[in-house]
Formats: sequence, structure tokens, C-alpha cells
Amino acid sequence: MADFGTQRKITITNYHEEKLVGILHDASSTSLVIVCHGFQSNKERIPMVNLAAALEKEGISAFRFDFAGNGESEGSFQYGNYYREVEDLRAVVQHFREEKYVITTIVGHSKGKIMYRVTEESLMDRLNTITHLACLSIPENCRTLTVHGSMDETVSAEDALEFAKFISNHELHIIEGADHEYSCHQDELTSLVLEFIKVHNDKANNTSKQTRFGRVNKPIHSRF
Repeated sequence: MADFGTQRKITITNYHEEKLVGILHDASSTSLVIVCHGFQSNKERIPMVNLAAALEKEGISAFRFDFAGNGESEGSFQYGNYYREVEDLRAVVQHFREEKYVITTIVGHSKGKIMYRVTEESLMDRLNTITHLACLSIPENCRTLTVHGSMDETVSAEDALEFAKFISNHELHIIEGADHEYSCHQDELTSLVLEFIKVHNDKANNTSKQTRFGRVNKPIHSRF
């Protein structure tokens, strides 16, 4: 583990004995947001770094990491690979829960691009992923935010509009003129995500206080 001021490099072993490398933005808060990169990407992409830094500045700890086969993490990159990435994410969540952090939000970016290595296993993983059913499987008490650029040429904004039809507890924001990386709209992206996280963290904290008096017994979840 290496120190970079308030940032620390952390290595977490997944269930396949591969080392996942990430950066913890430690805001001296046990509330933690996990930031996940997109397809053929890594934790050092500008949206990932900016969001984690902005969260840290607001007093919210954040962890951005490389999925197996990406960036500094061990493992082989494969097309699709969604279920393996879920396992990576589960390993990260488990690690920080053991460290007594409370995971309040999961932030994810993208899943597009065109150059990849296809194996039979990874292709079937991709083909067996039905986005419509995935949307319907999101619990109603899981608050979900989608931010999409109107000029995104990698994943059409129409996809976001379609998803919005099937996710019950959902907010959708289309940023006019933004591309897939929000190249000229980083501040707007960060502002929307921060507002969503802060508002719903406040609601979760209020719910937690009410729970102690027996008035609410359902957990609050959110993801981006």
C-alpha cells in the first residue's frame, strides 16, 4: 500500500486469486462510494479521477479501481465478462465492509467500444445479458441515476431513454452536447452525480435515525 497524501493505493484479491488495484480517496469518512470504469478502460480515465476527487473534497470517501484484466490489475481482458466483473465488485465491497466502511453508492461508466478479444465464454456472457431484465431486477428501494450525453456516439442517448421506462426508482439527465467521455462537460457531470449522492445520503441518514426509533425498517440503496 502506497500513500499519496489523502490517496492510497490498495490491492484487493478477487475470488480468482487475481490482484485488483485501486486508489482510495480517504476523506476520513466511513461512507464510501465505489467508482467503476467502463469497457477497455481503467481507473485513471478523467471521469473516474474527477468524480473521486470531487467526492473526497465533499468529505465522502471514494474508491476507484481496475477490473481484472484492465489497468494495473492482474488477469486477462475479455469481451463481455460482466459476471466476472460483478465478482470483482463483490470482492471490493466485501473488503471495505470488513474495514467497517458503509458502501452508499456505486458509480459506473460506459460499456462500449469496438476493439476486443472475443472468446466463446465471453461472447455467451454478453449474449446472455438481457438489459431489459436487468433493469427490471433493480429493487424499487435502490435509487438509480443515469447521466448521458446527447452527442454520445459510443452508446446512443436513446438507450438511456429506453432504460428509464423500466427502472422504477430512477432519475435521468441528458447533458446537451456531451460526448461519451463528457470531454467538455466534466463539471456538469460531477455536479449532477454529487448532488444525487449527497441528497440521497442525507435521506439515508435520516432514515437510519428513524430506524432506531422503529419507524422504518427498509434499507436505502443507491447507484449511478
